[in-house]
Amino acid sequence: MTGAEQSANMTESAASKLLNGETCLWTSNGKKPGRNGFVKTHCIFQQQKCRRPKEDFVPLYQDFENFYTRNLYMRIRDNWNRPICSVPGAKMDVMEHVTHDYNWTFKHTGTVLIDVINMGSYNYLGFAENSGLCADAAAQATMKYSMGVCGTRHEIGNLDKHEELEKLVARFLGVESSMVFGMGFATNSMNIPALAGKGCLILSDELNHASLVLGARLSGSTIRVFKHNNMQSLEKLLMDAIVHGQPRTHRPWKKILILVEGIYSMEGSIVRLPEVISLKKKYRAYLYLDEAHSIGALGPGGRGVVDYFGLDPCDVDIMMGTFTKSFGAAGGYIGGNKMTDIPAQIGYILELIDYLRTHSHSAIYATSMSPPVAQQIITSMKCIMGEDGTTLGQERLCQLSKNTTYFRRRLQEMGFIIYGNNNSPVVPLMLYMPAKIGAFGREMLKRNIGTVVVGFPATPIIESRARFCVSAAHTKEMLDTALNAISEVGDLLQLKYSRHARPSNEETKQFSYLDSHQD
Repeated sequence: MTGAEQSANMTESAASKLLNGETCLWTSNGKKPGRNGFVKTHCIFQQQKCRRPKEDFVPLYQDFENFYTRNLYMRIRDNWNRPICSVPGAKMDVMEHVTHDYNWTFKHTGTVLIDVINMGSYNYLGFAENSGLCADAAAQATMKYSMGVCGTRHEIGNLDKHEELEKLVARFLGVESSMVFGMGFATNSMNIPALAGKGCLILSDELNHASLVLGARLSGSTIRVFKHNNMQSLEKLLMDAIVHGQPRTHRPWKKILILVEGIYSMEGSIVRLPEVISLKKKYRAYLYLDEAHSIGALGPGGRGVVDYFGLDPCDVDIMMGTFTKSFGAAGGYIGGNKMTDIPAQIGYILELIDYLRTHSHSAIYATSMSPPVAQQIITSMKCIMGEDGTTLGQERLCQLSKNTTYFRRRLQEMGFIIYGNNNSPVVPLMLYMPAKIGAFGREMLKRNIGTVVVGFPATPIIESRARFCVSAAHTKEMLDTALNAISEVGDLLQLKYSRHARPSNEETKQFSYLDSHQD
């Protein structure tokens, strides 16, 4: 009998046994759940439970992440995926869930935790709301356009709202043109491959977001990583690239693209943009700036890290950002001016956005942005720019700056170690030990504070942290309530690692909320 016949007989025998229900460990009568809690009664799933060792198969995945998931993540999984049933504003309602199988599955108890102070959402300017100017405008757009477009921009999915939004974004950024996308992650991962390819060099910060990393890998370019915000490391890579060229052939690189973020979401640090621009001009490289967390949250006009440093937007070749944070919406954008040699194979001047419209997978194949989402962005952006006839946008920018300075200073006075720039609304509080991740998240929720705790693989395994996101919607009373809870939990878990001298009680009392913004 040939190998193919033996294989066919084995398959037929296994299939007949499955249909007869003879050899499976789990049957539909017993309805025993698997380790993930699901009852698998279909014969296809039952076949996976048969007593046939897969001797000829290598493990599907077997690495350190598998070890971490099984031995640590599953024990503290209750700190994530908590469903909320309200607007993710300054306060939110959290649905309580419990587990009876060691965090493999969860069940809702029917209890809702009311008015939990939200210290985890990216709602920097407080535009994630269900009432007010933005919500009313989005509702009107829904009545006029419906929820979905059901088509791509190249087909029948191009609305007047999309073109209005793109002109507004270009004016907001101070660039010639822009293009919007329905998904922030895909804005990076699908557009970088259109801008770089084989024979190109991408220099990426070691702490760049996963979307930037994925986009760089999909491009097929050579990738080299420089130390976080380290200009000496970046310049060394640029010098080596110019001197040595491509590996083996030593031909010049077709182009060099530097990838950086405005605010790094896990570090709270702000990119040293003036120095990056100086290096990119010196070595004639292109600069791709991801302003997902900085747009709307930094700068006197809310125009991001370029506005924060008072730089010329023309010095940044590709400006990218998302609408999911400060604008309380969804999607992303890319803006820029006329550039030379964007596609590696074309040698004439081509407008960046026109090129992306015909070469970006996210532009060609993805469904267009939802009309109410586009309207939410338009309304909130006009509010920030002051074009709505009010000062609400400027007031929120000032409030966010005050809240950020106050919150960070109080945490430092308490003795916590926090990362990031003093003006960054992303505030990582270091827990360090992985075992304290679950304890911190649970204890904070007991005190009606919703937080985000972060561990491996998002951070190094011994640099676990809690990440707070400050919002303009937070009042001083909310921040003080959260700070008191953080201090209490910090004492309980012994998290006050800082060795800096702490102010006395009287000095702390003399420090006022308004004083926090004097500098």
